[in-house]
Amino acid sequence: MSVVTRFAPSPTGPLHIGGARTALFNFLYARGRGGKFLLRIEDTDRERSKLEFEREILDSLAWLGMDWDGEPLKQSLRGEAYAAAAEKLLSTGKAYRDYTPPEEVEALRQKAQEQKLPFRFREEMARKDPPKAGAPFAIRLRFPTEGVVGFDDLILGRIESQAKELDDLVIVRSGGEPVFHLCNVVDDVFQGTTHVIRGSDHQTNTLKHVVLYEALGASAPKFAHIPLIAGPDGKKLSKRDAARSALEYKEQGYLPEALVNFLARLGWSHGDQEIFSMAELIKHFDLGTVGKSMAAFNPDKLLWLNQTYIKNADGKRLAELMREHLRHEPKIAVPADEHLIKVAGIQKERARTIRELSESSWYFFMRPEQYEEKGKKFLTPEALASLGKYAKTLKGVSDFHAKPIEAATQAFLTESNLPLKDLAQPLRVALTGGTVSPGIFEVLEVLGKDEALARIEQAGKILG
Repeated sequence: MSVVTRFAPSPTGPLHIGGARTALFNFLYARGRGGKFLLRIEDTDRERSKLEFEREILDSLAWLGMDWDGEPLKQSLRGEAYAAAAEKLLSTGKAYRDYTPPEEVEALRQKAQEQKLPFRFREEMARKDPPKAGAPFAIRLRFPTEGVVGFDDLILGRIESQAKELDDLVIVRSGGEPVFHLCNVVDDVFQGTTHVIRGSDHQTNTLKHVVLYEALGASAPKFAHIPLIAGPDGKKLSKRDAARSALEYKEQGYLPEALVNFLARLGWSHGDQEIFSMAELIKHFDLGTVGKSMAAFNPDKLLWLNQTYIKNADGKRLAELMREHLRHEPKIAVPADEHLIKVAGIQKERARTIRELSESSWYFFMRPEQYEEKGKKFLTPEALASLGKYAKTLKGVSDFHAKPIEAATQAFLTESNLPLKDLAQPLRVALTGGTVSPGIFEVLEVLGKDEALARIEQAGKILG
């Protein structure tokens, strides 16, 4: 049997972290078995569903490298299929019309709660006849009243409930709108879904769905419920604990492969391995190694992963990403690619995000207009005098690269009887405006001879 998984987001908001992980697990499971990964847009909530959210969800999946098969299925275009399924259930006696006003059902439920009594809506409670001509009715699925309803979960094991604990399920509201449960099952049958992989908060829904599959005469897919992601307080991850959407991580300077790696490791493991390429994830991912407990969201772990991926990233790619961030800085004239690639090359070791990489590199793109207070103490009259002499040495370096610059500098230090620290830190402040930078010879190379000499001269004029 060819594996078919699906991801079915509702376009009532952007793709959040939990949804991205669900999509990833579906994608990895299908791709690792040569199967199909399908998309379904559950947009039947016409008031809250927005086209911009649908586009953002698709953009998020594409950014994360999750390509899907075929065109996404849109539930808003499948009303006839849901109506036909409801009519089939009515005609076969598996469902019935219920003329009970929704407010009356809610009143009965509320009364039972007040009396601390169990309440399950069953057919004998339903109004069978319309109170007046043309009265709307809901359609309810008849649920068994004896025995158990259950399924074997590929992650959590056997999940079941006493049938008497479940309501007769509303599948079409009194206004004629099909509910999530009916649309979900009908579409999974239509798409040939073999494995439904979703959050553990859907367990109760799945108990209802197995009854609905049987009523429709369809075979139920296999189910796997992923434990939810926990925030710092141990409770379900909220938007306060993580970025509101997957694309916000892009804006904050995370690489997609780092976020994918992080999401995959939220509840899944493969030995002691921490770093995975997408190809490795596809090869190794299996539902049998997904944990049963909530996975803790650790932002520090994500930063560490992102830093690791930045360190190993190609300079040209980092330059392109830096350019995207720097274009929002009006004071910075973004340089040519060659210069950006050099900057990325010497800065990437210490950057945790592309945003950090870009912001910490500002002095490579614009000359410092002032100097950090803690840096000014290094620019003493003696230090500035040494820098003035050192500038003459730099002028004489014909091959202005780090190694020749270092050799010329060592010769200058020997001749001047000056320790490196007495030159390097004042030079660093003059060049960058601060006391922290990559190796000073690499900074000189990237700035270039003319710019480096101009900055040394500027420091002498401002502080001399």
